[in-house]
Amino acid sequence: MKYRKDDKRETFRILPLITQLGLVMISSVGMATALGLWLDRRLGTGFFTVILFFVGAAAGGQGIYRLVKKADRDDNGKDDEISEKNR
Repeated sequence: MKYRKDDKRETFRILPLITQLGLVMISSVGMATALGLWLDRRLGTGFFTVILFFVGAAAGGQGIYRLVKKADRDDNGKDDEISEKNR
């Protein structure tokens, strides 16, 4: 397999996006779970943590979807040609 300089550039262009995706998911799930734990301790219940965990996971998934969709756009703000043809 021949090594190309463009492959290295593409890897370094995508690396921050991958890091950002992980941080978005971890932070949304972590903050929602922490809020659930706080509410459960404050109110003496045991179900807010579970509910808010799933709400945080859904919010993280939505955030990841938006980031990937934004990264898929070209410099002009339009979707790629392949995406346009499939619509």
